[in-house]
Amino acid sequence: MTIGRMENVEVFTSEGKGRGLKATKEFWAADVIFAERAYSAVVFDSLVNFVCHTCFKRQEKLHRCGQCKFAHYCDRTCQKDAWLNHKNECSAIKRYGKVPNENIRLAARIMWRVEREGTGLTEGCLVAVDDLQNHVEHFGEEEQKELRVDVDTFLQYWPPQSQQFSMQYISHIFGVINCNGFTLSDQRGLQAVGVGIFPNLGLVNHDCWPNCTVIFNNGKIELRALGKISEGEELTVSYIDFLNVSEERKKQLKKQYYFDCTCEHCQKKLKDDLFLGVKADPKPSQEAVKEMIQFSKDTLEKIDKARSEGLYHEVVKICRECLQKQESVFADTNLYMLRILSTVSEVLSYLQAFEEASDYARRMVDGYMKLYHPNNAQLGMAVMRAGLTNWHAGNIEVGHGMICKAYAILLVTHGPSHPITKDLEAMRVQTEMELRMFRQNEFMYHKMREAALNNQPMQVMAEPSSEPAPALFHKKQ
Repeated sequence: MTIGRMENVEVFTSEGKGRGLKATKEFWAADVIFAERAYSAVVFDSLVNFVCHTCFKRQEKLHRCGQCKFAHYCDRTCQKDAWLNHKNECSAIKRYGKVPNENIRLAARIMWRVEREGTGLTEGCLVAVDDLQNHVEHFGEEEQKELRVDVDTFLQYWPPQSQQFSMQYISHIFGVINCNGFTLSDQRGLQAVGVGIFPNLGLVNHDCWPNCTVIFNNGKIELRALGKISEGEELTVSYIDFLNVSEERKKQLKKQYYFDCTCEHCQKKLKDDLFLGVKADPKPSQEAVKEMIQFSKDTLEKIDKARSEGLYHEVVKICRECLQKQESVFADTNLYMLRILSTVSEVLSYLQAFEEASDYARRMVDGYMKLYHPNNAQLGMAVMRAGLTNWHAGNIEVGHGMICKAYAILLVTHGPSHPITKDLEAMRVQTEMELRMFRQNEFMYHKMREAALNNQPMQVMAEPSSEPAPALFHKKQ
């Protein structure tokens, strides 16, 4: 296997984990260790008409390819940039008469690139697509079946005049997509819009409490340091959200990525006591705790159902009742309580009931702060939303404090040029100005605020989606 060279990092064999990447120099929080463009990437099936197929930005008006009528682009520039990767796809879609699913489209794009450039290392890559892990041998029956269907469809879609690959190679590429697919988000980073293969990123191993984070910005991913990393230290990212007990995280990693997590947080079950925290005084009986966990699980299912039907007032009612019961049993870091707090604050903000939402949002942030790594991107986004909610509710001091806190986190996880960080910077300036006014003359501040609100409604939160925040790594659930 040939290994490419790259500044800042080198490939090594990591004990019990196969290959990994380590730092060849010292890094500090917010440093970009490397940036990488996708080897190949596609837009999700559900969004092909709403997202540019080149830069993955969501746009109102997109131009579509006159030939296949499938590909959509921001403008001529994006269309021109796409042609090399779209040319084969364009004629294949016309010949096949329909558009295959995202997995098949991605596999084909990878293989057309292999056909153009050969199977070796491409410039700037540490590892060839051929050498990425595919885990096909670990597939269960269901996955084997899906793989066979995908391969069959692929063979019908793949043009006879293109290079013909072996069944084994085609299965390898589908396996690579299954365990190395990375989720691409739109320009605001709020919605998952596609999936891509980034070979260098594929070498970075998982840790539930990692020293790096990955962000998609302006057409490429960045691997960013979350704190000080010493020369020679292994670079890690988290493939899943940390907010779960170690047993559950291990199960999820085994199911989706086929490995047993041996990170320190899983081995020592760190923070599990907080995730399952119960009231200290008076301490509830084990029976009461068990009952409350079951009740919470049932409630979460009810909430999902009401949410999927758009019954937001019903969601709020269920959450309020659930929290009332939970409060006598669970501590403020308990996972089940935090899930309810997160839902109710988001839905109430959408319904513009900012005052009630702001209290729940504050409690959620207090819990998150005790659980997440201080520079976790999801923590930053949650603190930002809570800050916005408090600002809308007129709690200017709390709102400004949270917006500053979120800004500090996102400077590390997203960097100063990311659109969300820029938005946050503008909010910080705005809330700082309002806070100064508030401190000089509270009465005038409230008068002006009322006038401003009557004039133009403050920007309203997006409609709560039933989907969770975009997961970094693209997995079939």
